Amino acid sequence: MSLATPSKIRELQIKLYRKAKNEPGYRFYMLYDKINREDVLAHAYELARANKGAPGVDGQTFERIESAGLEEWLTGIRQELRNKTYQPQPVRRVMIPKPGGGERPLGIPTIRDRVVQTAAKIVLEPIFEADLEPSAYGYRPKRSAQDAIRKVHKLVCEGYTDVVDADLSKYFDTIPHCELLQCVARRIVDREVLRLIKMWLQAPVEEQDENGKRRLTGGKGRHCGTPQGGVASPMLANLYMNRLLKGWRNTKRGEQFDAHIVNYADDFVILSRGKAAEALNWTRQVVTRMGVTLNEAKTSIKQARQESFNFLGYTFGPHRYKKDGRWYLGASPSKKAVARIKEKVGQLLVPSNTGTWVGSAEPAESDSEGLVGVLQLRNPGSGVRGGCPLRL
Repeated sequence: MSLATPSKIRELQIKLYRKAKNEPGYRFYMLYDKINREDVLAHAYELARANKGAPGVDGQTFERIESAGLEEWLTGIRQELRNKTYQPQPVRRVMIPKPGGGERPLGIPTIRDRVVQTAAKIVLEPIFEADLEPSAYGYRPKRSAQDAIRKVHKLVCEGYTDVVDADLSKYFDTIPHCELLQCVARRIVDREVLRLIKMWLQAPVEEQDENGKRRLTGGKGRHCGTPQGGVASPMLANLYMNRLLKGWRNTKRGEQFDAHIVNYADDFVILSRGKAAEALNWTRQVVTRMGVTLNEAKTSIKQARQESFNFLGYTFGPHRYKKDGRWYLGASPSKKAVARIKEKVGQLLVPSNTGTWVGSAEPAESDSEGLVGVLQLRNPGSGVRGGCPLRL
């Protein structure tokens, strides 16, 4: 369930977006006072609460904050911001399992820091949104992974079947701070806002060793990475990825390679008509200049008419109709995605789970929604063409 944005905040966002869209070279210099507005902080708290999430290093929960007095708590944060004494606390790091095996780090800021980051996102996102390329789909208003899936499916059916299946190695953890802040400063010259972002990027990380002992890493000596889990991280990661997407458009690589690029967060594919190798060479040069790394072991060129490729948990390429055995180019949930959902549903359907279905099913909802979205691509009744004939 998404929360409705209060009208005054929505008016502010619309004004910021229109200003940024109409004046691409304009740099905003009076934003800090908007971040610490009373209504902005109150809405930021409601958004943070709706997203739930575990406590940070201070152990503070939403229930404890509200029982002690929410209004007073928000007033304290606002006072710190106005007095410019606000300092982010360390980020609690936990390791979570990856769908394909292994683990990845997740940063959990305190609720206090999540609220301030959300307030900043409310103000800054409309400005950055005006500059993002239409080929980016991740963590953007009115865009979704399903939109990216449909775009890739459409391009494959239109004959863009020479595919660069790209993989960036630890993208969120390796974004260079200096270059990222330069991207921010192209639009934002408010010193206090830049200071906030820099503090979040350099916030210490608290983690536990194998003996359960806590230790702090990172801090001011840290020069790269925007930890996954922070509210502002997806926005900043999108902004930095926009360098590649904007470079693609400005240098007319789409026309040169007869290709399209589709991006979602740190994942992207390039779909071409016969020039995937040239597109991959260009990509290697650009990501190197950006200071991030292409995972060569997981990056490959695929001929989608003969072999399949995966993107955002879905498999594209040759499919066969069960009824008559005909081949077609289509999309379907990947085996890993289906296995993951089966596992989550299996964990719910056990005798010991006596909760209501509405409450119990929450952990599987996000994955199942994505699965249903792609199944609709293959359902003739959905109004979306499921595939195109494939002549082998």
